This record gives sequence, C-alpha cells and structure tokens, in this order.
Amino acid sequence: MTSPSPASRRQTGTDRLLVEVTGPVATVTFNNPGKHNALSADMRAALPGLLTALNADGEVRVIVMTGAGGKAFASGADISEFGEQRTSPAARASYDQAWAAVNDAWAGIDKPVIAMIQGFCMGGGLLTALQADIRIASDDSQFGVPAARLGLGYAVSGVTALMNLIGPACTAEVLFSARRFSAAEALQMGLVNRVVPADSLREAVLGLADSIARNAPLTVAAAKAAIREVGRPDGRRDLARVQAMVEACFRSADYLEGQRAFAEKRPPAFTGR
Repeated sequence: MTSPSPASRRQTGTDRLLVEVTGPVATVTFNNPGKHNALSADMRAALPGLLTALNADGEVRVIVMTGAGGKAFASGADISEFGEQRTSPAARASYDQAWAAVNDAWAGIDKPVIAMIQGFCMGGGLLTALQADIRIASDDSQFGVPAARLGLGYAVSGVTALMNLIGPACTAEVLFSARRFSAAEALQMGLVNRVVPADSLREAVLGLADSIARNAPLTVAAAKAAIREVGRPDGRRDLARVQAMVEACFRSADYLEGQRAFAEKRPPAFTGR
C-alpha cells in the first residue's frame, strides 16, 4: 500500500452518514448502529448529492462503503418509518421516488465502488451492496431479504439486480424463503467476491482499494463502463461511449507514462489525464 495520507471529513448534512477521504480513497459509512445501520430518510436524502460530489471529485479514485459498529453493513430500510412512509399510495410513491434518486446516483458513479460488509446485510442494505462493483464480506456476515415476512411487494428493479448477479434460482430462494444466508452461502451463490476473517476485513478492502487507485483511472473507468454496458440488453448498450473511452486511454498521457514506467522498471505515476 502507498504511504497513508491525512484523512479529511466531508459534510453530508446528517451524522448518520459519514464520509472520510484518505488520499484517493473515499469511505462512505452508514452510521446508524443503534438500528443496525438502517437506511433512514435523512440518509436517503443525503446520498444522491454526496455520491454526485464524490464522482466529480478528481482526487477520489475509489469509493468504499461500509457500516458503523461492526455488527451490520446495513439492515435495510428503517421499518419504524413504514407506518408513516410506506402505507398510503401517496406516501409509498414519495418513498419510492427517494429510493429511485439514490439508485440513480449509484448508477451514475463512474469510479470503482467496493462494499466492505460485516454483520447484517439485509433488504435495502443488500440492494445497496449490489450497487458496488466488488463486495468483500467478513466471515460473520449474514445476508437476506425479509420482504416476504413483512408482507411487502418487492420491486422489479430489486429482483432484476439480484437476478443479474446470482441468477433466477438463487434469487427465488432468497426472496421466497426470506431467510438469512451465511457469508459462505453468499460466496457460493456469487453474491460476494470474497469472504475474509472479520479482523482482516478492513485491511483486505483498503488494500484492494489502494491497488485499484494506483492503476490508470481512465482505463479503470473504461473497464467499468464496458462491464455496465455489457450487462444491459443489446438494444440499450451505448457501445460508442465505451469505444470513445477506450480511445481516450490510448490518447492519454497516462498511456505514455505506463510505457515509460514499464521500460524503466518502476511503478507508474498515473494522473488520470
């Protein structure tokens, strides 16, 4: 890993959502440990602007999201809000619009996102983890979608996100059973990339984030764009945008720097230009 840089805190508008930037890595922490980091209304309201700002920050190359307290990544929506916010049709519409804004903000992130998961990762928290490109979990993590125990109808967008990652059979088991799945089961079905001991989780995630941050940002962004477009139906793929990003890599100063560094047998110093 590179030498650590002083960390800086960013304002989010709520103390339930923390952001710390250390060098090129921004860590977004869901800070509601008393409710297993349930994603409350103020957190949902703050996330779109925060994510847009991080995406526009030229100093940030990788985003890590995690939960505070060591017992939960995020346990989903705050069920105590359901009576007021998810009962009447008008309230449900407003609630769904807030979640849609959060999901759109995640979808607009061009930089690599890593989910650092420890403890409960449930419901809306699991769907939030699915917004990451890479998910690394501690061996004591638990996963699940309890909608069937709450009588909730599950939106097609959530079903689609699960199916795209783990397929229809595993999605059916997750949604029909509403049970909790162990980290080992999550790994087996492809829900997470890697499972590590709890006391090694932070080191594993930040080590990976640092490794990614040292690579050429334009190349990483083009790869993320390609992965995203390949996952869309044929008629909705913007392959021209991906090709333009690939061409920009070849025309960049970083491409020349990569060649020089290889010839000089030294680590490259990429700038994203």
